[in-house]
Amino acid sequence: MKNRNVIYAAILSALVCLALVLKAQAAPDTALPGFNTADGDHALFSVTTGIANSAFGWYALFADTDGSYNTAVGAGALDLNNGLENTAVGVAALLLNSTGSDNNAFGSTALEFNTTGTFNNAHGRGALFSNVDGFENNAMGDLALFSNTSGGFNTAVGDDALVAVTTGNSNTALGDEAGTNLVDGEGNIYIGTLVNQGGTGVSDGELEIIRIGNDTAFDFPYDTFIAGIFNRAVDVGTAQFVYADDTGKLGTVLVNAAGNKVATPQAMLNESRNQQKRIAELEGTVERLAAMVKEQAAQIQKVSAQLEVIKPAPQVVANKP
Repeated sequence: MKNRNVIYAAILSALVCLALVLKAQAAPDTALPGFNTADGDHALFSVTTGIANSAFGWYALFADTDGSYNTAVGAGALDLNNGLENTAVGVAALLLNSTGSDNNAFGSTALEFNTTGTFNNAHGRGALFSNVDGFENNAMGDLALFSNTSGGFNTAVGDDALVAVTTGNSNTALGDEAGTNLVDGEGNIYIGTLVNQGGTGVSDGELEIIRIGNDTAFDFPYDTFIAGIFNRAVDVGTAQFVYADDTGKLGTVLVNAAGNKVATPQAMLNESRNQQKRIAELEGTVERLAAMVKEQAAQIQKVSAQLEVIKPAPQVVANKP
């Protein structure tokens, strides 16, 4: 969590120093207390104990009473806010925010329905428009993450990116209209314009799927290059053949239309591994047998030497005349 006490102390210290510097100057009759600044019909109209707020525009920060360190620029920006450290630039940006804090909205209606969500960043018209209590989302582009209500940790960069996500979490989409079909899936990654718009195998509830590039079912004349693969060593004990179908899906297991596994070169590779294992075991056995034979030969030689030592000397018989 952010250490607000340290931040607040630094901000207050700076404001107090500024106030002391300007002490000799007469404040205008319409100046607001607590380092607050307002310009516009009913801007900061209800402020009481809130400090260091800036409101510029019709009803900007209108209902704020004790919220502090907020900046609202645009008609209705942060209209109902009582949260802390929010920045809204654009008509109706963060319009309904109540106690949500640490949000940044740039663009008309950006984060308009946010009430209690925190640490969201919306840059673009209607970005994170429907967010209510979702948190730590990042949306950049018109209507990016437009439908998100309570999902968190999502990142959408590009117009309409992740536009349909409502409650999904931890999704990433880079590119205009990337991930537009996703609604409540989690942990998905989409890279490229129009990725996940309804091609073969696409589901709105995808879980931890990675899609890079447009749907290849339309036979786009594209090639894919990935560095760091060619001529790199792979453990033969765990290596797998990789296959690709006409949707661009990658996998290591081949199945037929019924979903049953079919024979593959992988089986040959596995059999080769088994043969190598058996050969290695046989080689080990041969080495052990050779060592045993060598040891037995040495024992036999030793016994032979001992027998030679204890062998009786030959007797000489003298011939009588």
